[in-house]
Amino acid sequence: MRIIYIILLFLSILAIGIFLYFMIQPSIVMPIKDHAHRIEDIIKLFSDTPDQIKKNTTHYIEQTRQALDNYVQLPAAQKNFQTSAMALDRLMVSDLMLYQNVLSALEFLSPDANIRETAHESSLEIQRFVVEYVTSNKPLYDAFIAYADTIAPTEQLTDTQRYFIEQTRKVFERSGLGLPEEQRARIATLHKDLAALVAEFDKNIAQDNRTITVDREGLAGLDDDFIASLRTTETGHYILGVDYPTVNRVLEQCAVEDTRKRLYEAFNNRAYPLNDALLRTIIQKRDELARILGFASYAAYDLDEQMVQTPERAFNFLHDIYTRAKAKEEKELERITYHLPESVTRTEDGLLKPWDLAYIKYIYKKNSFLLDEQLVSEYFPMEKTIEALFDIYQKFFSLSFKEVEASGLWHPEVKVLQVYKKNDQRLLGTLLLDLYPRDNKYSHAAHLTVIPSVHNVDGINIPDVSVVIANFTRSTPTKPSLLTRKDVSTFFHEFGHALHAILSTTDFATFSGTSVKRDFVEMPSQMLEEWLWDKDIVRSISSHYQTGQQLPEAILDTIVQLKQFDSGMTLRTQARYAILALEYFGPGADKDPYALLVDLYTKMAPEFYFDPKNHFYASFGHLTGYGAKYYGYLWSKVFALDLFAQIKKEGLLNPAIGKRYADIILARGGSKDPYLLLIEFLGREPRVDAFIKDLGL
Repeated sequence: MRIIYIILLFLSILAIGIFLYFMIQPSIVMPIKDHAHRIEDIIKLFSDTPDQIKKNTTHYIEQTRQALDNYVQLPAAQKNFQTSAMALDRLMVSDLMLYQNVLSALEFLSPDANIRETAHESSLEIQRFVVEYVTSNKPLYDAFIAYADTIAPTEQLTDTQRYFIEQTRKVFERSGLGLPEEQRARIATLHKDLAALVAEFDKNIAQDNRTITVDREGLAGLDDDFIASLRTTETGHYILGVDYPTVNRVLEQCAVEDTRKRLYEAFNNRAYPLNDALLRTIIQKRDELARILGFASYAAYDLDEQMVQTPERAFNFLHDIYTRAKAKEEKELERITYHLPESVTRTEDGLLKPWDLAYIKYIYKKNSFLLDEQLVSEYFPMEKTIEALFDIYQKFFSLSFKEVEASGLWHPEVKVLQVYKKNDQRLLGTLLLDLYPRDNKYSHAAHLTVIPSVHNVDGINIPDVSVVIANFTRSTPTKPSLLTRKDVSTFFHEFGHALHAILSTTDFATFSGTSVKRDFVEMPSQMLEEWLWDKDIVRSISSHYQTGQQLPEAILDTIVQLKQFDSGMTLRTQARYAILALEYFGPGADKDPYALLVDLYTKMAPEFYFDPKNHFYASFGHLTGYGAKYYGYLWSKVFALDLFAQIKKEGLLNPAIGKRYADIILARGGSKDPYLLLIEFLGREPRVDAFIKDLGL
């Protein structure tokens, strides 16, 4: 899934960019932005002890506090775009902001409990500082508005510079700095409270390591190598964790219903009951915040600056998709359940059980299409597959990748990859790849920017530093790590976010890379996923781990046929998630998350049994990062398929169209309204036709 952003609250507080002026005070060490060029310096960023993390946090906060005071006291005669507008942009590449990114990575990835806890507490300290000295700083707001209203109109500025001023003004106003003092004080308190609540919510998900245990018979249907990779108890029982590789494998391939059910319930109870109470409080405080700011609900506030603009428009979009996909889902369910697998039964009311659906699909494809996903994964050994994917990126975007030996990062398994522009070998970015599951590691897949790519910052071009997180099955004594097609798609998706960050060429840190409207941010990643439905592309990245042979033509044909196999079910599932998020943050402060979940599934998924032990919302991490904006996955998918159809006409490995796409869409980041970027690339208004056709609706 997604996009998914680990610096959740800090960026949500700042929205797209109330950025402070970083100047004057020298750093304890060299500025963090200068670490982006050398591997040795990048490693140092993640090498702090708990004591050093505390010291650095205190130092960077004081450094920024002084910069704020200097900004506010700047004489009117010295105000211009550089000192009054661009100065606010520079927090994105100041030590404070970049160290917050480092702390986020350490909190979610470090195997050291002391470092994780210290990073968590230091992140909260920075967030509290931001609330007090940025989002509640009336003198800062007044100083910027004085410049924007009186001096900016007299300057010769570019469209992008004026867009920055306009967007910064909106962010200030959405922070409530134009309101009376009493309301500003309450907003500040709410922001501080929410910072702590959101951080705790995310921490509870990341550090939930619950497991179930089963005997050997309980693993029937699963291959011997996978079973051999599992940990065991002292009594010889096998331990199944709630990490995605394990859950996906078991729910798809295990022939024992009891095992599927117990793991399904463990997975859908992560962070419960802790996050139940937290979510209720988050909903209450977000609702109060929105109402103080003049919005009918948090959803209305959250969507006001997105492409969709209003909850009503988002609801209409989702219900339209849900209605369009209904007939297709009904046909899909009828087809795959005509002959149920031996271990699958319906409830007394004739309903399907949710822990059986993935297994039903797997067996149906195996029997009706003669496609065994387990055997297909043998053609995707991780190392060779990722190398082949890199080759696609290098050709299409005219890049060159170089793996670099590095030690001293948070875990020995982290790989380091440098990305260069092919024509002049200019360093564009460094990627840190953390690809295997372990205890207390963030259990989903994600991309995190640590140092954003920015041009002309103090005369220096800063290359991007990003982390790509995945949780792929480990190698066994007899097999290398083998990727399912879903794993390959996941890597393509997250690497798409990384490329968006790396290929950014903006002069503004505020607009760099993935700093775009949230309902557009998934578009580049979702578009890259479409490469994996092209026969020639899939053939080129396949290589059997034993023979080296590519996927046979018959299997390739079957894979392409399967693109629309369950698109109705997939679309309606995603629509339900998005509608649930909108419901949680709709009008009203007092909501029961569980009751809303039950009500939604009863009404919108009547063919499925709702497991009363399902508390999925407690681990629905997008509720903190995306808020009401989960609809953005489907919203941006429409644009992704429209662009992909255009690109495919000119060649999926054609560097000319790759350059045009990178220059118009990726390089500009958030420096222009995404709808205008789409029109510029397509030469017309975006259309829904490709989306409807591609998904067989």
